[in-house]
Amino acid sequence: MNAIIFPGQGSQIVGMGKDFFNKFDLVKSIFNEADEKLNFKISKLILEGPEEQLKLTQNTQPAILVVSYSIFSVLKKEFKFDFSSTKYFAGHSLGEYSALVCAESLNFHDALYLLYERGKSMQEAVPVGKGSMIAVLGSSIDDLKKELIEFKKNNPNTICEIANDNANGQIILSGEKKSLDLFKDILKNKKKKTIPLNVSAPFHCSLMEPASKYMENKINDVKFSKPKFQIISNVSAEPENNPSKIKKLLIDQIFSTVRWRESLIKMHNQKINNFIEIGPGKVLSGMAKRTLKDINCFSLNTIDDMKLIDESEK
Repeated sequence: MNAIIFPGQGSQIVGMGKDFFNKFDLVKSIFNEADEKLNFKISKLILEGPEEQLKLTQNTQPAILVVSYSIFSVLKKEFKFDFSSTKYFAGHSLGEYSALVCAESLNFHDALYLLYERGKSMQEAVPVGKGSMIAVLGSSIDDLKKELIEFKKNNPNTICEIANDNANGQIILSGEKKSLDLFKDILKNKKKKTIPLNVSAPFHCSLMEPASKYMENKINDVKFSKPKFQIISNVSAEPENNPSKIKKLLIDQIFSTVRWRESLIKMHNQKINNFIEIGPGKVLSGMAKRTLKDINCFSLNTIDDMKLIDESEK
């Protein structure tokens, strides 16, 4: 059985999707639709940069959707991929919107609008320099939770939270920069490895609650249908297909932990052995391989990748 997974922020690169754009009119039309809906040339930003503009959260989020949806559309319409063995769609953070679009729960135009607004509101929720994010490597989630409980007892008014439980041994923390710096020193003394992340805001922590409030009406005003495939929610790490619950989970997702490791385990426990990553980069395939054994991962970035998966299905 297959699961289709869609990447989130951090997977973007100038030129992503270029070979699909050059070869398929279908992709050109998707890029043009995005330009018209957003009222600026996001297609040019995706294909030519500059990188600094593409990295702005309000641009990155819709840009990754455009590329992921384009590649999925080619897989479905040009390569006639057989989805009969596919059980779940899941996406990492903003990738959940890509999953919903491709599962026909959310209109592409509506998703573009929501992601542009989501990116802008997340960027504006915290003053520049106040928040940060760090990766913690080699620690289990249970150990890190215990460390955080102890830390908060001694530093009660600090914001330092688990933003992403990505994979075995890869956890992302988010919060106030001063809090993360303090906690990082504690981890360093315990020989735990940390890496600062080059991000523009502290995503998926309680500092994002203003962005969640801003997005609540916008998400509720958009029509969602029952998805054609079960969607694994980032917030619950459980399958969901009720449109009103999906909306609530997307609102909460902005300030909640992305439970990606648990989502992978949940899918694998339901007999999913093939994970097909659709969109730029290979980040999610790496996470799956770190967390699960006896699985196959396919990253679809290029037309050659498409041919390989096409042959494997025959």
